[in-house]
Parts: sequence; structure tokens; C-alpha cells
Amino acid sequence: MRATAEALEGSRVRLSVQVEESEFDRAVDQTVRKLAKEVRVPGFRPGKVPRRVLEARLGGPGSLRSEALREALPEFYARAVAETELDPIAPPEFDITAGQESGAVEFDALVQVRPTVAIPGYAGLAVTVPALEVQDEDVDRQVDRLRENDGELIEVARGVRDKDNATINLHAKSDRGEEVVGVDDFLYEVGSGSVVPELDEQLRGAKQGDVLAFNAHVPGQDDALAFSVLVKEVKEKRLPEATDEWVAENSEFSTLAALRADITERLQQVRLLEARYAWRERSVAALVELVDDDEVPEIMVDEELSQRVHDLGHRLDEQKMTLDQFLMATGRDAESLLAEMRTDAQRAVKADLGLRALAEAEDLDVDETELAEQLVSSAERLQMDVDVLRRELDRNGRMSEVRSEQRKAKALTWLLDHVQLVDDEGREVSRDKLRPDEDVQDGGEEVEVSVESQQVQDRAHEGEAS
Repeated sequence: MRATAEALEGSRVRLSVQVEESEFDRAVDQTVRKLAKEVRVPGFRPGKVPRRVLEARLGGPGSLRSEALREALPEFYARAVAETELDPIAPPEFDITAGQESGAVEFDALVQVRPTVAIPGYAGLAVTVPALEVQDEDVDRQVDRLRENDGELIEVARGVRDKDNATINLHAKSDRGEEVVGVDDFLYEVGSGSVVPELDEQLRGAKQGDVLAFNAHVPGQDDALAFSVLVKEVKEKRLPEATDEWVAENSEFSTLAALRADITERLQQVRLLEARYAWRERSVAALVELVDDDEVPEIMVDEELSQRVHDLGHRLDEQKMTLDQFLMATGRDAESLLAEMRTDAQRAVKADLGLRALAEAEDLDVDETELAEQLVSSAERLQMDVDVLRRELDRNGRMSEVRSEQRKAKALTWLLDHVQLVDDEGREVSRDKLRPDEDVQDGGEEVEVSVESQQVQDRAHEGEAS
């Protein structure tokens, strides 16, 4: 078999394939054996139907050859794709140009391939990550949260302030005079906004015994409700002083300094994780911004969206939840959810195209050793023999996809190693501080590559089973 590829406009390629007569004859023989097992002919056992009987049954030798063409064409096409290293993103359009009646078979396959997009300025990208340094104010806020747990409510005679706890009788009626809200001795933290914003506005400055009246809208009600509030008691939360004694009584530490040191260390770990996440996500996002929307094939977005919809349905099934229940719980309708998912799908496709373009621009390749290591890892995960996996990937023309995913992983590593990092104040951030352990980054990338390659390997596994 010989194959040649001719580039056309619009990321389309004409793949011309020639199959020698002897090779196609073997494909006809395979079709005969397959049909002999499937076709039921009186007087013959399954698998023992003679070829001439099958030909007569199907309408003559030409019909048998047509069936062989239909059966063999996809495999010849897959081999041609692998031979020419094309990257199709849509099913091909076949045109058999010779061999329909006899002799060698020739056919053209018109196919849309993944485009190579432009990513101007990719080498000078800069992204912002959270600052790693923990300030004293950050630690103070954490200490105050702990003090809040031990705070005491002390009755005061002054006007209400934010953070005070007011005991109130709260009632609200509709314009028809029906009581919609009615609760007495309700302990409310002023400024929390947990009822309606107007309640906090009215309570600020109020004193014990005051009666407040105002109108406000609440969720689920078309018209405003008439609220009446009686302020029965005002209490201020007084926090314990942050001393060594308080720390010793209420924590595992014996001094305030030890508590603050522990909080500082924990906040630094959180900052580090946040910065690592931002480094990765914002670097890819910056690359995505370089990809023009017009260069993104709609068919790729549609396929990505279809996969995401399928995955959502699968997750909802696992949680015993219907789509309507999910929409109600998230406060969305089907149209807005689909629009949101489509936006995410387009972003994912742009990231895919951007990383592939970067790999091409920087001439990042995958050698046979790296490919072999990936196949071993994939075979272990799929619990199959690595040689079987390789044969199936070769047979289905999927080996190039595995190699492409590895190139994308290298492109991501290159991007993370070259993007400029600054914090919120514009100060340069050393990537060495974000990557104290090389395994952290490498491991994360390996997971992503494995996930993205999984569909390719699963298809190979399914091919072996069939």
C-alpha cells in the first residue's frame, strides 16, 4: 500500500491511497471468511459456506468485492493516516477512483486535519501569581478568628454597630396583610446581611426598645414586604486578649509566638499551593489568549462539548440526580448551562491547539525511549501487555496521538519554564520558590498527559477486545 497527502485550503488534505491487487485480494478473503460465519445458508454449517454460494447469495462477484471494499477501506485509511502522519479531526469523505470491479484499488480520502495556529508573542508571556510572603496582618486575622470562638456577648446600652448581636422580634407582611415572616427573640449579627440588606441599614445606630419599620424585597416574593422590628437587646462580642495564657488554655501551643509561627507556616503552604495553581492555569490561559477564535475549527469545539455533556450526564447518573434537579440546584437553565459548557469547550480546544503550536515552534519532539516509557506506563494502567497495546495503536493509527500528547506535555513544561512570573505588586517571583520539589510539577503534568491520552489507549484496549 502507498499513500500520499496533498494539502488543500482550510486545513483539509486529500489523502490518495493505492492498494495492490494481491493485498486487496487478502482483504476479500477475510471478508469471505467473515461472511461465511455470519450468513445462514440451508445445507451448510456456519463458516463452511463456499465462496461461489456467498457470491450468488449476495448478487454476484461484484457484490462480494463491494462488501470487501466497505469492510477494508477504514483499515487502509487508518494505515495511510499513520504512514503520512496526518492528524484528522473529522471523518473522511471517500472517493474510490479505481478497482471497484477488479485489479488494484485506489481511493482518495478528503479529510479535515487539526490546524497549526499562530501564537504570536508566546515567548514573552507574563502572568501574575499570588505573593508568597505572609504579612503580619494575615496572621492577625487568623488569630482574631480563633479569638472569635472564645468571645463573650456583653449587653451594652449604646447604639447598634456592625458585629453586634441584636435580639429582635422580626415580622414581615405582604401587601395583602398576610404575615410572611414571623420570629421572636431572634439573635441576629448586625452586618451579616443574612436576612435583607435593609435590616442591617435600619439596625445600625438603633437602641434597645426601638421599633423599626421599612419595606424590602425578599427572594420568591414579587412585591416588597412591610417589615417591623423590635430591638429587645444589644450585645457586643468582646474577644479575649491574645496572651500566652489564652493560647495555652485554648490551643496545643504554650505561647502566642508559637501559635503565630504555626499559622504563618500553614498560610505559607496555602500561598504556595495557590501560586502553583495560578502559575499553571494562568500560563495556559495566557497562551489561549494568543489563539485567534477564527482559527478554531467548530467541529473540534462540537466534539469537545459533546464529550463534556456526556461526562456531566455520567456524573449525574452516579449521583442519582436528574438534569432538572441539577439545574434547579445550581440556579441555571439548560440554555445557559450549555452556553457555559461551550465556552469551556472552546477554551480547552484553544489550549490544545496552542500547546501543539508551541511544540512545533520550539521543535519539541518525543524520542523512541520517551514513547516506550509512556507505553509501558499506559499498559500498566490498562492492565494489558505493552506489545499488544503497541500493535493495537499501530493498527488503529493511534500511535501518533500518543506521541502528540507527549509533545503537548513538553510544550506545557516549556511554557511553565519560560513564562515571566510576577506577584500582585508587580515584583518578580522566582519559579524556584514555586518548584521546591521537581516531582511536584512533573507529577502533575504526567497526570494530565495520562488523562488526555486515556481515550486513545482505551480505544486501543477496546480494539484488542473486539
